[in-house]
Amino acid sequence: MTTVQGAQQLRAGLIGLGSMGRHHARVLAGLDGVSFVGVVDPMGDKNGWAQGAPVLAEVEQLIDLGIDYAVVACPTALHEQVGLKLAEAGVGALVEKPVADTVEGARRLVEAFESRGLVAGVGHIERCNPALRSLRQRLEAGELGDVYQVVTRRQGPFPHRIADVGVVKDLATHDIDLTGWVTGQTYTSISARTVSKSGRPHEDMVSAVGQLSDGTMVNHLVNWLSPLKERFTSVTGEKGCLIADTLTADLTFHSNAAQATEWEALQAFRGVAEGDMIRYAIPKREPLLVEHELFRDAVLGTSHDICTLRQGLRTVEVAAAVLESAASGTTISLIDGASPDEAVAS
Repeated sequence: MTTVQGAQQLRAGLIGLGSMGRHHARVLAGLDGVSFVGVVDPMGDKNGWAQGAPVLAEVEQLIDLGIDYAVVACPTALHEQVGLKLAEAGVGALVEKPVADTVEGARRLVEAFESRGLVAGVGHIERCNPALRSLRQRLEAGELGDVYQVVTRRQGPFPHRIADVGVVKDLATHDIDLTGWVTGQTYTSISARTVSKSGRPHEDMVSAVGQLSDGTMVNHLVNWLSPLKERFTSVTGEKGCLIADTLTADLTFHSNAAQATEWEALQAFRGVAEGDMIRYAIPKREPLLVEHELFRDAVLGTSHDICTLRQGLRTVEVAAAVLESAASGTTISLIDGASPDEAVAS
């Protein structure tokens, strides 16, 4: 780490220059307080995405350049192997989601980085979406009162760039993480069904119902089979409903208008009534830039607002429980943070 005009200048590298890596390269090249020193990709930079940084063939070559941290944007199946090399070299890491393709692999990464006291995080970028950040703040302020239900829908056409995992690990992990993050709760049970219609070995649609530690009901619908692209999160509580569209970063509040009922026959029914609708005006910064700024600040020790590897592990555990439930036709109980291999099927 060098010092530039009294400020710490971090040296950062990137591993993987694919469809997500190119965006990381763009942000790293212009990130304040960071020098983008190199990229690792055995395929080279045939598309010119490296932003002028040297392109290397091996992770060890990047480590030899003397980096403070690296962004891991290679295929999910390689996350563990690459992450362990970085940890052994004392290098921090921002790992694209999911943190690993197995629960065991995720645990090994957590141990490797935590045991060395290294800063490491997972790129669950929805935590940096303006609409969800505002939603979380409003939940923390009690604007919905008691929360009853979280519903997410994440639908769209099949992404041909994804070959190593199914829709649960690639897309549903977004919704699993954001649900726990905005509510501050953990999953205690999950039940799911999956289908595969695209001729691939992995599932391309999942429907899941779960429960959080405070009793909140959760519903997730995720697929690669829809021509409609949708990113919808709804949180319903005693005072109304907050709806986030993370494609447009819009947040809308539908209030529960409590009205006195004079009709005696209906007085026994405790329901809700349609009230005011508010669309909030919120600043809309690029989520990926916010993610990089927060991780940079975590490496500098000035912020802790990142998705930790341990939190990323929990998301992988829940995703594994989703797949186990779909395969077994049972509800998987995640007791006291137990992972699926320690869980109770009912």
